[in-house]
Amino acid sequence: MISGDGGPAGSGFDASAGPAVVLLVEDDDGDALLVTELLADAEIDIDVRRATSVAQAAEELDRTAVDCLIIDLGLPDAVGLTAVERLRSSTQRHSVPPALVVLTGHAGIDQGVRAVAAGADDYLVKGETGPDLLGRSLRYALQRRQSAAQQRALYRSEVRAAETARLERALLPKPLVEDTAVSVMVGYLPGGNGLLGGDFFDSVEMSDGTVLSMIGDVAGHGPDEAALGATLRTAWRTLVLTGTPPGDVLGHLERVLVTERAQPETFVTLCQVAVAADRRGIDVYLAGHPAPMLLTGPVGGVRCDEVMPTARGRALGIPVEGGWRPQLLDVDGPFAVLMYTDGLVEASVSEACREARTAGRGAPRVGVDGLRGLVQDELDESGFVGVVERVLRRVRALHGGPLVDDAAVLVVGWTGAHGVVGERSSTLADSAEWARS
Repeated sequence: MISGDGGPAGSGFDASAGPAVVLLVEDDDGDALLVTELLADAEIDIDVRRATSVAQAAEELDRTAVDCLIIDLGLPDAVGLTAVERLRSSTQRHSVPPALVVLTGHAGIDQGVRAVAAGADDYLVKGETGPDLLGRSLRYALQRRQSAAQQRALYRSEVRAAETARLERALLPKPLVEDTAVSVMVGYLPGGNGLLGGDFFDSVEMSDGTVLSMIGDVAGHGPDEAALGATLRTAWRTLVLTGTPPGDVLGHLERVLVTERAQPETFVTLCQVAVAADRRGIDVYLAGHPAPMLLTGPVGGVRCDEVMPTARGRALGIPVEGGWRPQLLDVDGPFAVLMYTDGLVEASVSEACREARTAGRGAPRVGVDGLRGLVQDELDESGFVGVVERVLRRVRALHGGPLVDDAAVLVVGWTGAHGVVGERSSTLADSAEWARS
């Protein structure tokens, strides 16, 4: 390691973050020694590593986070600017590509200008470079890299803010349920990329008192899937508000999907639940979606059971025969139905959590049984209120950080008695607090 007092004030190089990693790509031992000594005299806090070819440099980039590349244009496996083009191309997969400074043995500006045009941040001529010039060039390159990182972070923040606003408007709507004895709790946990996926859900009370709720998941990830999810949620709400019978909603929604999807192979899984107006029956419609869980029992003794499907239908958008039949669940007294998307059960369990678990030891994923178990644990420990947020936190903790896939939860239920107000909550798990937890 070569250490010094760090860059000057305002250089853009943050010495408090530790030494910058510089990869010197130079096959000549004499020139490599000269550059290393010049860097030492430049008094910059850096960790210098060396590669003797483009191929070796590419391997080092795969193994190590590098802040800056110093590249000689006379390498054994690259001629001229080929080295710059190949290494710049290989670093594009990095969230912030390293800075790149070229060393050339040719005097004049033509070679240097071509190097910058090929992707280099700066160029220096061997034999005309002293420690001050090399240090200034390196600081400039590192400053540009830091500036690029800040710009990317700002852009990401702006995208996340815009996506969050869209999510709150389109995917976390205010339930249209007037019966105060009905509980509606929703929660959304975005995947690790910070951008929204295609999970969507809604809950509406029909004119006859039936409470119709659904949760769906568009196959795939990206802005197209997120937009399609928002479109389908709006279409579902429109169908319900215009009095479409629950048994006909999925067929009409599939027509919207086929019309609006960008690719013919895009499909949607969906679970729809119709709570009868007398609150004594629940019709469950499954379109290729995980079965919900049924929560029953009085306060302090709520039991969580998986609904065993007997009438599972095909996913929306799959060109095969078959429709969707309701599965009737008889209920008596307080109940709630917990619906979720597969991102919750497909979350992997970190090694540390596997060792600490007493049940399902060694299971690579949370799984349906694991989810039912932790829901039951939360109900036993802290009750029904706030269970959605607590479940999302538990799954995230088991995973050891942000999930790979999005996860959504919708709980709709009935308190079982007039005058007992149901729980209403909405959790968007995409805040600074969640990022720290």
